Amino acid sequence: MVKHQPLQVYEKQVFLSFVTGVYGCRWKRYQRSQDDSSRWECTWFILLCSSFLLLLFWAYFWLVAQNDINEFNMSVYNLSGEWSDETIPLLASSTIGFSYITFLLMLALSHISLGQQLNLYWVHKIGVLATLLTTISGIISVDDLWADEWDILLVSLQATAPFLHLGALTTVTAISWLVAGYVVRRERSTFQVLVLLIYTLLLLALFLAPLTFTCPCIMDRHSLTHRPDVIGRRGAPMLAPENTMVSFNRALQHGASSLEADVSISVDGVPFLMRDSTFRRTTDISKVYPSRQYDDASSFNWTEIRSLNAGQWFLESDPYWTAKTLTERDRARIANQSVCSLVDMLRLASRANSSALLDIRRPPPEHPRHRSWFMDTLWAVQKAGISQKRVTWTPDSDRGRVRGLQQGANEKLSIKEIRQRGITSLNLHYSKAHHKDIEEYLANNVSVTVYPVNEPWLYSLLWCSGVPSVSSDAPQVLRKVPYPIWLMSHHAYDFIWITSDLVSLAVVIGIFCYQNYHMIRWKMSGMQNYNPEQIMLSAVTRRTSREVNIMKEKLIFSDINNGLGSSEELSLYPENGYARYSHSNISR
Repeated sequence: MVKHQPLQVYEKQVFLSFVTGVYGCRWKRYQRSQDDSSRWECTWFILLCSSFLLLLFWAYFWLVAQNDINEFNMSVYNLSGEWSDETIPLLASSTIGFSYITFLLMLALSHISLGQQLNLYWVHKIGVLATLLTTISGIISVDDLWADEWDILLVSLQATAPFLHLGALTTVTAISWLVAGYVVRRERSTFQVLVLLIYTLLLLALFLAPLTFTCPCIMDRHSLTHRPDVIGRRGAPMLAPENTMVSFNRALQHGASSLEADVSISVDGVPFLMRDSTFRRTTDISKVYPSRQYDDASSFNWTEIRSLNAGQWFLESDPYWTAKTLTERDRARIANQSVCSLVDMLRLASRANSSALLDIRRPPPEHPRHRSWFMDTLWAVQKAGISQKRVTWTPDSDRGRVRGLQQGANEKLSIKEIRQRGITSLNLHYSKAHHKDIEEYLANNVSVTVYPVNEPWLYSLLWCSGVPSVSSDAPQVLRKVPYPIWLMSHHAYDFIWITSDLVSLAVVIGIFCYQNYHMIRWKMSGMQNYNPEQIMLSAVTRRTSREVNIMKEKLIFSDINNGLGSSEELSLYPENGYARYSHSNISR
């Protein structure tokens, strides 16, 4: 009577089954392998890592580009003619793709850590390739539509570089466990030496990276200047329709010290406020004058302009997702807004004892007020009763005719050019406002206003740079920033930098030593457990671990028909890739 006895009892390996099953659809034990991954699978692993790094860059770009979301939507509107928040599908798809790729990368690293062969499932290969191609197409589209926005990456590094450095250093230090395991636990090869050399150079580059950082917020606290003044750019367009009286009132209520507006001239010589060249986006002209909705805004007279509603579009389109937070009283007030005249805005600024920054769009040559637009604007300033010293004039044309008004420019100029033109202030894009240039302008009594500044991190960065004022679409956000987000002395940062480098170096050396010691000890203990007979019987034809695993799976609970006894044992050792058996007492 032959007793049927299982040759081997497997322990449950839930985590390993989950990792190999989700990553490569290898749920069965015999499907797994500890052999070296093929070059094809290594190529897919490289593609997976590349997709992760590209998505990480993409996610960081959109994180810092939140400061200019309004500009992006305007660029899309100028192309399509329809206003919508195009960032929502972009951010949603990017979040899903980044989460998916990150999950797969964690599974791949788990394979490497557990010594399992990489074998990405074909469905995931399609997903990785689709995500990679979609991200690349998104980057190309942004480069075509919004190429100037890449400058924000370099600007943001002035604020985030110290933190990104610590994150990168922590990640590379953690990867040393995998690198050490690959280098120490395998036979020496040229590729291993190359991997070790690349890792060492990468670690060394991270150790020395802070030498290249330029961070204005690493400074002495006593050198911090006063809080930059906030200028309401078109009022507070996130809380009320832009360039309307409600919007300017909201800006003043949220601490804006000045108001900025875009000025156009009607055919009968009345300066009014309008950002776009037409009335399509911000009024109901499609209902009032449907045949003229594509006409230039300056081709209308003031009576026609006053008949347009300039607030209802804000409630219907809700461009900043804020309309739902309005009270019924505010909604009723916004719904009745008309196009604002320059005189009304200046009178509000005068009553609030604030200043005004005017960006005037000169009428085209065929316009009846093409030659008299300057006098029309000057008349509006005088009629409003505001002091001319509190009004900044930004057009470059007819500069010699501007008397009494503060003269500004929207471009970066040298000190010599500024003095020749009689300019007292500059209105610069944040990508053009470098720390050294700002110091030079302020030293020569030239005021600098930086635009657009809508996020606290950028406001804090410019605060540390000494910028006296910023122009913002979100004064309600900047009002909540009473102090720079972070400020650190040079000595404190040097201490953090050197300490983190030393800790990282110690951890990496410790991991390599531990892996090497563990490997030597494993080899020594393995040799002590072998007896001469086992060593001799193990010297059979080498099999791959996958073949051994398949044999094990098929032999479990099978009948023993080859004459072996119940106590005769067949032992398979997948860890060294050899199959052997040993005899013991036979009992029937």
